[in-house]
Amino acid sequence: MFGKTIKGALLVCCALTLMAGAAYAKTIRIAVASPFTGGAAAYGDNIKAGVSMKVDEVNAAGGLNGDQIEVVYMDEQCEPREAATVASKIVMEEDIPGLVGHLCSSAHLAALPTYVRKGVPSITPTATNVTISDKNKDRKGLVWSFRTVYRDDFQGKFLADYAKKVLGLKKIAVFYENNDYGIGLKDAFVGQAKAIGLAVVGEEAYIKGAQDFTPQLTKLKGQNPDGLFISGYYTEGALIASQAKKLGMNVAKFGADGLDNADYINLAKDAADGTYLTVPFLAEAAGPGAQAFIAKFKKRFGRDLDWMSANAYDAAGLLLQAIAAVGPDRAKVRDYLASIDGPEKGYKGITGNTYFDANGDCQKPAFVKTVRNQKFVPAKQM
Repeated sequence: MFGKTIKGALLVCCALTLMAGAAYAKTIRIAVASPFTGGAAAYGDNIKAGVSMKVDEVNAAGGLNGDQIEVVYMDEQCEPREAATVASKIVMEEDIPGLVGHLCSSAHLAALPTYVRKGVPSITPTATNVTISDKNKDRKGLVWSFRTVYRDDFQGKFLADYAKKVLGLKKIAVFYENNDYGIGLKDAFVGQAKAIGLAVVGEEAYIKGAQDFTPQLTKLKGQNPDGLFISGYYTEGALIASQAKKLGMNVAKFGADGLDNADYINLAKDAADGTYLTVPFLAEAAGPGAQAFIAKFKKRFGRDLDWMSANAYDAAGLLLQAIAAVGPDRAKVRDYLASIDGPEKGYKGITGNTYFDANGDCQKPAFVKTVRNQKFVPAKQM
């Protein structure tokens, strides 16, 4: 009898202890929306790497004010329709105060109306389309989407200047993906090219998932360009580089951050050599404070730090800093992020000092890298 009583008392005691622990234990959830399957999954892996590094560091140090961080990864495949569905799921999870994402500009634009309407702050580390700056405000003019990356108008103009002033090119053929990212980047490039006297001898569009680019490349080759601007992502970009080489189109190739992925080289092989591309972060140009992180990243993932992972690391850091300061309240997190509006208030991350203008945009420099002997290496900077 006493044995049963003592046993029962111990069970009750243990149960009360667990309940007490549960009462004090708290988990803060944040969302990360990116492509984790499909053609752009390699990009999503970069985002996950950067976010997980930051979250693991914070949790190992005791969390946010003692609370551990849990990441909810949402796969939107870089597709607008999927992104809109993911956005609807995120806003329904009321304990999620904000998110890192989306990755692709078209996906981010498709998700934005939901976040703005429901009041959920987002920080995209990669979406560069200019239109985002016009679509991220509510009726009161409050910004709900921020970014740790420059815009396409800056990047496109920079590329045109680089092509003429550094590469010495005179006649450019433009091959662009027919989506928000490809078109926005192309428009900025072409506009600046015309302004500085760089001839654009042809423009051709392609669609995501296309496999044969020979007809358009043959047409562009007929214009005798000395440079080929590929305005799109690495999957199609690698095929374009390979098919251009087979056609004997031996000209300088260049593009933007959408080509910056190891699979661009893995798929294009030696046809990738001679490609120049802009990136918002270059490990070789990073300050002393970033070098320790770069070494830790390589040790953990077995590869060099890429700009998407670096930007995602800082985007997660910004979101977590906001939550630590004001708590997991969506409106307060938004207000905190909007208050980071000058260099003296900036977030000192591995990609530099990040602060936002009235549109939620940041001002970051561009760097250039190139492919040499099937490896990304720093190029001459402008």
